[in-house]
Amino acid sequence: MHEMGIAQQMVNIALESIPRDIVNPRVENLNLRIGKLAAVVEDSLKFCFEIITKGTPLDGATLLIESVPVKVRCRACFHGWEVEGPVFTCPACKDGAVDILSGRELEISSIELADD
Repeated sequence: MHEMGIAQQMVNIALESIPRDIVNPRVENLNLRIGKLAAVVEDSLKFCFEIITKGTPLDGATLLIESVPVKVRCRACFHGWEVEGPVFTCPACKDGAVDILSGRELEISSIELADD
C-alpha cells in the first residue's frame, strides 16, 4: 500500500509549511490535487492520513481531494481532449501518439489552519 508513504510525505510537507511563530497550530483542511493516473486510492489515503496524524497539528484535519482529469494532446494533429477510458487514440485523426498534459498530479494545493 503506497498510500501510507504518500500520506507520510504529505504530512511532512504540511508540518514543515506551518509558520514557526504560530503557537499550538491546528490544521483544519489539507487540500490535495490528485490526477486520475496517479494510482492513488482515496479511501486508503484518507485512512493512512488519519492514522499517522494522531498527536500532530494535523490530527482531525480533513483531506479535501480534487480529482484531476486526464488531458492529452495528439502529437500528429495537436488536437486536445479529456480521456475518459483506457484508450488514448486521437478522436480527430486516430493517431495513437499523445502527450499527457494532466492527470499525473499528486500535490498539496493549500493548507488551511484553524483560527483558534
